Amino acid sequence: MAEAARLDLKEFEDRLVVVPGGRWAVDTIARFLGELESVPVERYRRVTLDLDRVDFIDTAGALALQRAIQHWQDHGIVVAMRGGGKDQHAIFTAIERHQPLPMAAEPPRNSLLEMLDKLGRATLDVLHEVVDLIAFLGRIVVALAATLRRPRQLRATSLIFHMEEVGLNAMPIVGLMAFLLGVVLAFQGASQLQRFGAEVFVVNLVGISLLREIGVLMSAIIVAGRSGSAFTAQIGSMKVNQEVDALQAMGLDPIHVLVVPRLLALVLTLPLLAFFADIMGLIGGGLMAWIVLDISPATFAERLPEAVSMWSFWVGIIKAPFFAFLIAMIGSYEGFQVEGSATSLGQRTTRAVVEAIFLVIAVDAAFSVFFQVVGI
Repeated sequence: MAEAARLDLKEFEDRLVVVPGGRWAVDTIARFLGELESVPVERYRRVTLDLDRVDFIDTAGALALQRAIQHWQDHGIVVAMRGGGKDQHAIFTAIERHQPLPMAAEPPRNSLLEMLDKLGRATLDVLHEVVDLIAFLGRIVVALAATLRRPRQLRATSLIFHMEEVGLNAMPIVGLMAFLLGVVLAFQGASQLQRFGAEVFVVNLVGISLLREIGVLMSAIIVAGRSGSAFTAQIGSMKVNQEVDALQAMGLDPIHVLVVPRLLALVLTLPLLAFFADIMGLIGGGLMAWIVLDISPATFAERLPEAVSMWSFWVGIIKAPFFAFLIAMIGSYEGFQVEGSATSLGQRTTRAVVEAIFLVIAVDAAFSVFFQVVGI
């Protein structure tokens, strides 16, 4: 049986001989670690490690000696090893092979390069997401085409349920917001138009701005925050609970089952919500015009058709299905990107709202330019 571990240090002028002995293992070397680290490195130029008296050494013992060797070499001491058997040298070789490389000092940061690096990474992330969105759009188009070929495959119960959720249940908040926006537009417009004696033109201001832009845009933004985030949360929760995988295992297309009913429900209900928002906004604007400018509701209603053409109304309604398609696509896409944790679900829900609102405003700007060019 091997003897207990021991450690002898022999000094010869500028040379030190380190002689471990006995059983140099994890359970016996703890008391020698401090002695190895406290060797006065400034007194020696060479250290010799003599392994002839080591009866047994394990990985822990070899690692302790290897770290001592590295410490001495870092202080400019030449280290040599002698004695020991093949097994002992094999352990040291294995440790040297698997030692982590020393970490290089971090170079000083250049703020400009760091900013450019972040910008480049963000740009690549956006490009990758655009490519993925285009692929997702292709899957939606294929699923819609299959639904048109076989209408019976459309789940009517799911469609009606989502129409109630995204349309009927959203009417109170959409109506209230539109009413208040009409009030604000009329009040602010009246305060400015009174300076020029053109109070009657507040009807034009409220009618054109609400019917053409604000009504449908405000409805789309509310739906993006309310229903788009709900789509992401619902599909993301199913992804976390592996329900999406279960649908695929049953041979069902998740796009057809989960996305198509939500998308069609939103495309059908958002124009109706925009129309409802237009009506509530006009009521709010007319009420404020009556209070501030003494323009009676009858006068407001009589002047409105003269101030606003039917195209101003239809321009807003035409944009609604496009906004609805974008909101449903983004919300569903982000739901499928959830990676199996509550943190990922929260992040994707937030991204769905931000991206949907951004795309709605960008597409609205594109429509405004297009209608201006064609003279509508």
